[in-house]
Amino acid sequence: MNKKGLFFVLGTALISGVSIFINKFGVGGIDSSIFTGAKNLVVAVFLFSLILLAKDFKKLKELSKRDIAKLFLIGVFGGSLPFLLFFKGLQLTSAAQGAFIHKTMFIWVGILALVFLKEKLSRGIVIGAILLLAGNFLLLKLGNFVFATGDLLILCATLLWGVETVISKQALKTLDSKIVAFGRMFFGSLIILAFLAVTNKLALVSALTSAHLPWILVTSIFLVGYVFTWYSGLKHIKAGVAASILLLGSVITTLLNLAFVDTVITPVQIVGMILVVAGIGSVVWFTTVLKKAQSIFSIAKAQ
Repeated sequence: MNKKGLFFVLGTALISGVSIFINKFGVGGIDSSIFTGAKNLVVAVFLFSLILLAKDFKKLKELSKRDIAKLFLIGVFGGSLPFLLFFKGLQLTSAAQGAFIHKTMFIWVGILALVFLKEKLSRGIVIGAILLLAGNFLLLKLGNFVFATGDLLILCATLLWGVETVISKQALKTLDSKIVAFGRMFFGSLIILAFLAVTNKLALVSALTSAHLPWILVTSIFLVGYVFTWYSGLKHIKAGVAASILLLGSVITTLLNLAFVDTVITPVQIVGMILVVAGIGSVVWFTTVLKKAQSIFSIAKAQ
């Protein structure tokens, strides 16, 4: 396991967990598509500035038509359509069900990576998948799960993010992670702006107040950190493994709720957290631990 890639994706999971908690407060009273479009645009500007500071603008000018096409697809499948579907779905279903469906993304990424990237599904990943699903089911307290229209929209968004992960992994073979992150947010912003124009929602921008702007800025900073660490990590480790590690974010969000919103964590949720951590451990270290155990057993047997 590449330690650099693992470090970055663990950072993504941490940022994700905190960001989801913060976004609960920031999105209140703002049309979700306006909120998403504003954040994406701000993040695109941030990342472009980062590219200029790193003196990587030359890499943008050297992009081929094929590279631009890949970045456009990443913007479609990752930076625009799934956001619109996800937030619309959240308006129609419970937050818990939406979060659980979103957390299945690692399954779709694993399947797509197996087919298109030839990433093998090891025993550790299979065992980890079972533990992660069970852990999140318990963590989110899903007693009576009823699949409805909102859940379908969130599932579609999750599948699109899965496709985007695989496209991004392919693009990262030749492109800098900052360029891929910028492409996602730049083209994603343009598509969302087009959607707002077609649906006559651009006028809602004028409804943004001075109280909304700090939340947009704060959540945008978290999103910059998310996309930067995510693509930096994805460049170095398998897509399926990276997507699995992201599930650690749900544990972080739950702990933040406990610390700042006085949410009571039940024993069942504690078991769920343990299963999530164990699942991530299985995905990341199962093969390494198994090999060491086999080596120790072989030495002991030889003696």
